[in-house]
Amino acid sequence: MAKRDSGVNAIESLMERRGAFDYILLETSGLADPGNIAPLFWVDEGLGSSIYLDGIVTLIDAKNILTSLSEAPFEEEHSAAVHERQKGPLPTTAHLQISHADVIILNKSDTISTDQTGELLERIHSINSLATVHITEYSRLPYLEGAVLDLHAYDGVESLETSRSSAAHIDPSISTICIVLNSLSLEQVHSLETWLRKVLWESKLIYPNGTYADLSDLVSIHRLKGRIILDSGQEKMVQGVREVFEITDMADARIQNHGPEDAGIVPRIGKLVFIGRGLTEQPWGESLQYFLEQSGVK
Repeated sequence: MAKRDSGVNAIESLMERRGAFDYILLETSGLADPGNIAPLFWVDEGLGSSIYLDGIVTLIDAKNILTSLSEAPFEEEHSAAVHERQKGPLPTTAHLQISHADVIILNKSDTISTDQTGELLERIHSINSLATVHITEYSRLPYLEGAVLDLHAYDGVESLETSRSSAAHIDPSISTICIVLNSLSLEQVHSLETWLRKVLWESKLIYPNGTYADLSDLVSIHRLKGRIILDSGQEKMVQGVREVFEITDMADARIQNHGPEDAGIVPRIGKLVFIGRGLTEQPWGESLQYFLEQSGVK
């Protein structure tokens, strides 16, 4: 039977004693890995928790972020054996914090030039092209709701637009890839779920010829978002952090929000967006297509 994390239980106990809170802002240290923390608060509704993960906000020091991105790799994730197998540079703590973010606040913008700001934005988007970026001075935001509060980053996928399919040439440590999906049957959704389990749980990427690549140590998924369009017109969303993921139904209202205005037709194209290390779009897309073809995708 699933159990809630002790940290979640501690916060719920505090709420019971002092009453419910509108928001809970959990501030972590500058060395924290969000990927280890997020799943603790991304609680399944079946556990009956009154707490849910609204989103992850990363605060960046514009003056020093390039130095942080050039530091030694995140030690807890990488051993000597990993260094021997890994092609290219390993991610730093700064890479991890940017790649897991739903919102990024680029602070101290007054300490760098306009050209430097543009270069930083390009570097940030090459690591995580899904995150919303706010440029600030003294961490001042004109509003909080929708910027750092009420993000609903884990219960909606309204926007899956990426600035570039993969920008590993800008920052080879971590990049974003996008796999486009045609409409699927329910059986094909099950095949998609099986494929995700193979990739995220077993670290295997199955190729069309039946062979597979061992992704252990070479690839790590930090964030996963997706929208699946069914043949019936229904829509499902995919959310994931590290190896934890779920596929859930989306309300009709969300479908209508991004459908063509003239006919109210549900768009026939879905997407899966992965943010992580060692990602290459073509073999991942071919592997998923192979799995879907086993269910009759033409």
